[in-house]
Amino acid sequence: MGKLLDRLQPAVKKETKNVFLYTLIGCVIMIAAVFVLHKWFWPELFPFDYTVFIGAAGGLIIAVLNFFLMALTVQAVTAEEDDKNATEIMKKSFRKRKALQLLWCVAAFAIPAVFWPAGILPLLFPSAGIKIKGIIEQKKYIRQEVEQKQDGCQ
Repeated sequence: MGKLLDRLQPAVKKETKNVFLYTLIGCVIMIAAVFVLHKWFWPELFPFDYTVFIGAAGGLIIAVLNFFLMALTVQAVTAEEDDKNATEIMKKSFRKRKALQLLWCVAAFAIPAVFWPAGILPLLFPSAGIKIKGIIEQKKYIRQEVEQKQDGCQ
C-alpha cells in the first residue's frame, strides 16, 4: 500500500480527501435529516438506530472508493501513450466501478442491518459536493474579476 500512495499524484490525494469531506458532510446532514424525520414526522418509516449509521458508513466507503478508483484510472490513462489502450482502460474501470456500486445497492437492500436509503444516498454526495464547490469557486472568481475591473476604472 505504501508504494501505491507514493506513486499517487498530489492532485489525486487532494481531491480524494476533498471527496471524503464532501461525502462525510453529506452523511452528517443525512443522518440529521433522518433524526428529524424519525423524531417529528414518521418514526415508523424512518428508524433512527444503528442501521442508519451502518448504511451511512458503508455508503461513504463505497462512494469515496469509487472516486479514488476513478482517479487512479485517470492517472493511469494519462500515462498511457496508446489511445486505444487508454480508452479500454477507462471502459473497464467504469464497468467495474458501476458493478461495485450496484453490488453495494443490492447489499444495502438485502442486509437487514442497513437502512437502505442511508446506504445509497451517500453515492450521490461526491458529485453534489464537487458541483457545489464549483459554484462557490465560480462566484469567487466572478467577484474577483468584477473587483479587478472596478479597480481598473478608477
